[in-house]
Amino acid sequence: MATMIELLRGFVAGRLRALAALPEHPRKAALANLRRGVDCAPGDLPELWGAFLEDLPPELESKDGRPTQAEWAAYLALTLYALHQQGHDLPHENMNRPGEGLGKAVRYLADAQGKKPNEAPVSRRFNALATAEAMPERVHHLRGIVQLLRAEGVPLDYVRLAEDLYWLQVPAIAPRIRLKWGQDYYHSPKEENPEEEN
Repeated sequence: MATMIELLRGFVAGRLRALAALPEHPRKAALANLRRGVDCAPGDLPELWGAFLEDLPPELESKDGRPTQAEWAAYLALTLYALHQQGHDLPHENMNRPGEGLGKAVRYLADAQGKKPNEAPVSRRFNALATAEAMPERVHHLRGIVQLLRAEGVPLDYVRLAEDLYWLQVPAIAPRIRLKWGQDYYHSPKEENPEEEN
């Protein structure tokens, strides 16, 4: 039986593939619709129910009318992806790229600002995101980061982001997610030499 995280990852990946596979005009309409939900909670906008609830595995659904951790994670990943994708042509400029974690993407922004990681203006927003306690506050900071990523054309792994957002809501696991973001942000990639010396 699949775990909650496997179900969440599969659902978000499937939704992203479905969006990319839509013909141009329906795709643009679907992305525009999702963008309207960025500052809202899951379920607030009935016009988005189908975008993130249709085919959602029952194990991830709310039973008491309050969004589950998985519903929050899937909803945010999809709405933020739509915001990130704005102005970038699918499928040629897909802003969802597996392996591009949040810390790594934000580090690219810091490097683009020509600053050391702890001096870059984006680091303040990143730190605020990492210390945010509630999902609405996290959404606020994430939205700002995604807008910066969009402006620079820096992709992000939205399936991984959904998983991170799920675990960030679990107090015992959240420190691990923050540490991983920090490790990815402060990791200084070594210059690779394609020619090996013998």
